[in-house]
Amino acid sequence: MKEEYSHNYRRWYDKDPILSKSMSTLEKSDDETQIKVALNVIKIIIEHNIAEHTYTGVEDMMTAVEDGLVEKGKSRWYDLDTTVRTAINMLENSPLPVQKAVAKEMAKMVVDKIKEDKDEQDDDETEENE
Repeated sequence: MKEEYSHNYRRWYDKDPILSKSMSTLEKSDDETQIKVALNVIKIIIEHNIAEHTYTGVEDMMTAVEDGLVEKGKSRWYDLDTTVRTAINMLENSPLPVQKAVAKEMAKMVVDKIKEDKDEQDDDETEENE
């Protein structure tokens, strides 16, 4: 569901503060984290869009994935990985209520993954010091 955005927002996702912060954190995450979160985002988007009857078939999902690929090329940070690009394109083309729901879940996933990585790093450091 693309719409015209005011000049106050540089990117489509900056309109929602939660989504903007989640995307910023995801952008700064390592590749593995980005892909794991992207796979979960795709799953969540499909579930929400099926529940909202936005997707009535595989064709609808494929259209959501394909929208934005040609016109924007590969200049955005999330275009470097196909999985991440797919998740973000699907999110961008989802209805606003779905975007808001996914933004909250995405924020939680990103924070949980960062905490998990930090815990693993702390465990590795503890083992090295023993």
